[in-house]
Amino acid sequence: MPRFFRLRTPGSRVVAAEPPRSRAPGVLFLTAALTALATAGALQAGVPAAQAASQDVYVSPAGSDHAPGTAVRPVRTLERARDLARSRHLAGDLTVHLAPGVHRLSRPLELDAGDSGRDGHRIIWQGSPGTVISGGRRVTGWQPGPNGVWSAPAPGGLGNTRQLYVNGVRAQRAGGKVPVTLTATDTGYTASADTLAKWRNPGDVEFVYTAGEKLWNAERYGLGQWTEPRCPIASASGTTITMAQPCWDNSMKRVIFPDIPGRTVNMVGPGTLTNGSLPAYAENTLELLDQPGEWYLDRSRHRVYYKPRAGQDLRRADVEVPAIEKLIDANGVHDVAFRGLQFSYATWLTPSSPEGFSEIQAGYTVTGKTGYATQGLCQFVAGGTCPYASWTKEPGNISVTGERVEFSDSVFTHLGAAGLEFGTGAKDAVVRGNVFTDISGNGVEIGGVDKPQADDAGTTRGNTVEDNHLYGLPREFHGGVAIINGYSQNDTIAHNQIDDVAYSAISMGWGGWPDKISKPATPNVSHDNAVRDNLIFNYMQLLDDGGGIYTQGITGTSIADGEKVTGNVIHDQWGLGKNVYTDNGCTYETIEGNVLYNAAYANVASRHTDYRDALGNNDPTLVKGNYWQQGDPDSDNKGLVTQGNHILSDPSKAPADIVTNAGLEPKYRGILGVRVPTAPEAPGRVATFAADGKVYVAWNPASDGAAPTSYTATASGGKSVTIGAADFRRTGYAVIDGLTNGTPYTVTVTARGASGVSVPSLPSAAVTPGPGAGTLAAAPTSLKARASADAVALQWTPPTVIGDTPVIGYTVSVSDGRTVAVQGRDTLISQPTAKALLRVVNGLQPGTKYTFTIAAVTATGTGAPASVTATTPTG
Repeated sequence: MPRFFRLRTPGSRVVAAEPPRSRAPGVLFLTAALTALATAGALQAGVPAAQAASQDVYVSPAGSDHAPGTAVRPVRTLERARDLARSRHLAGDLTVHLAPGVHRLSRPLELDAGDSGRDGHRIIWQGSPGTVISGGRRVTGWQPGPNGVWSAPAPGGLGNTRQLYVNGVRAQRAGGKVPVTLTATDTGYTASADTLAKWRNPGDVEFVYTAGEKLWNAERYGLGQWTEPRCPIASASGTTITMAQPCWDNSMKRVIFPDIPGRTVNMVGPGTLTNGSLPAYAENTLELLDQPGEWYLDRSRHRVYYKPRAGQDLRRADVEVPAIEKLIDANGVHDVAFRGLQFSYATWLTPSSPEGFSEIQAGYTVTGKTGYATQGLCQFVAGGTCPYASWTKEPGNISVTGERVEFSDSVFTHLGAAGLEFGTGAKDAVVRGNVFTDISGNGVEIGGVDKPQADDAGTTRGNTVEDNHLYGLPREFHGGVAIINGYSQNDTIAHNQIDDVAYSAISMGWGGWPDKISKPATPNVSHDNAVRDNLIFNYMQLLDDGGGIYTQGITGTSIADGEKVTGNVIHDQWGLGKNVYTDNGCTYETIEGNVLYNAAYANVASRHTDYRDALGNNDPTLVKGNYWQQGDPDSDNKGLVTQGNHILSDPSKAPADIVTNAGLEPKYRGILGVRVPTAPEAPGRVATFAADGKVYVAWNPASDGAAPTSYTATASGGKSVTIGAADFRRTGYAVIDGLTNGTPYTVTVTARGASGVSVPSLPSAAVTPGPGAGTLAAAPTSLKARASADAVALQWTPPTVIGDTPVIGYTVSVSDGRTVAVQGRDTLISQPTAKALLRVVNGLQPGTKYTFTIAAVTATGTGAPASVTATTPTG
């Protein structure tokens, strides 16, 4: 059956077309709206049509580099097209026309200042419907083998890769629980048996340390709830496992302030990996390839292994492995545009090297020998490199430095690093009307954090990221974000839709952590950045301690020129965090006119002391005119000003002008129809507890761009339960009943979507059902009630004593006779660290006193109540 993909270009109609039948079925052919002819653009610029036509360059996968590059006789490679464009660009805009088909690269397309526009005109790389720029190599010659695993020769010249795609669907690297007990040592681990040493290639194995908040019996392993470090094994001999350096030291060691016990000099996260430095799971070994959809590259035998999903025929499938790390590497360019293109099949190999992936935050990592002791520690430690917090940024598979560079109406997918990177000093870049999905790391990166006090040439300024759809990412380095913006001026992030992402959606700024040691945030050049009119939902699907919009450090010189977060609609957060998160040192931010709801545990937070003086004030922040569930009263808390906010009695009551204006503008909404086929990612962080004859199970849906329709939780022994995605979002858990008391059970979870079923999750820790003692939860604490004319915003923290089992919900009894059931992920995840819960009770009468009685619900029953009163104002 033909597949159609749709994209709308500003001012155009939506066009749908069938991809060429002769092409490989696994390559996603983007159907973009037809663009204006180059001659028309030239005429608008006042350049004669004949001159514009004579300088344009045409390139086709079926062309020849001995051809002149005309429409009739196109060249074959992008490199030849680049060279012709450089020599022909005389006046006006020059367009490089890329024909439909797969333009395969064996090395990055490198551009420099000589490939820039001239005299105010541009060089435009213009795609056609179905134009794909690919760094992939096809894997052919598949043969069946034992246990349903097929294998094929790796493509010639392929040294390594971290991704494999079957008919355009990302496969999962083979992985699972480490099959031995590990004890950490200074150089790695001692194992309880020599199992890993007997594996075929133990030096290929990677240990993954998934973080997140603790929930029930799910552990957290990372360098903070927001991280997921990865380190390769160097060798395994007998029961001795030696980890790769410098990844091991950069992950396991931190310099501690001598006068502040437990506080690391980098001031981000714990001193060492938590949970005794044990990995959550192992990845990338043939011995763990046991599930449909998993794969492994045996570099020693130069062979690829894959266990097909149901219905896949590898003899006919298009199987692609990315073979290069960058598709476009453009340095110092200006006045260049890329339009109507698909960028796919590039990898990133640093995490597979001894450097590994020692994550600090948002894809930034500690690198280099003894990096943990010096990198970015600046004035805080002898020998520290400057500036503070200048760790190593995740690279982009499409990487650009320069001015006035545009990417529009394109698709970034099947990528192995960050998608699109604009380096430090980028100016007046435009990223508009694109789709970013199925990317291993960050989606879009603007600027960096290595020049907080940059000169004019090094200042990131005037960049625009708007009307893009970013979803279903990151797929591998889960601590990444959809859009990350470093130190910058006058950047605008607006009208984007960001959904179904593993961690925060937008991250702004850097360098505020010194407030943890009562020092001011890093001075920087940032001012006048705007984050406005974005639609963000289903975020923080895997990790915690983030937000829909997260900001770090000083954002300007005053409230007038500080960062503006306005007109955004942010809702349905999964992990523990905030809709808008003002983190360490966040100074001069305005948060105004947003619609914020369904967060755990705050709509807007946090408060931080301003250490630039000794006056004891808070970082100046203005929170004004928002529609939220938090209900904070007007106040001026030493510079943290809250005024004119409105309790959102129901999401449907949010102001229509804010809601309809947020997200993609009308002429770009067609790109929501561009959906990249993908199987759901395996659910993560499966947590369980047992009760009488049953097991309760919760999990993280991970960064699913596949929109799961249901989940199935299966206990060891075979009993299972299937829950619809909507019901799971409502409750946050499922129950497997009919189990045998006294028998231990583990649980795995799969997700089902339109494109198939996920690989099963890692198994939970074992729990044993049995009758409880009948002990109920204590009463909730710290109750607050804040009233508007027709609603009351309630806030409370979980009980300090929970009884037989953890809390699975609450009941709110209203004095008008109603009882409201409170369920959801926040009721579960707020408990271990006693974070607040937010709920709004609506349908109230003005000028009336109400009592609200709240009690925690466990598997045993409803616990002790606590009450709070509030009187709704009149008028």
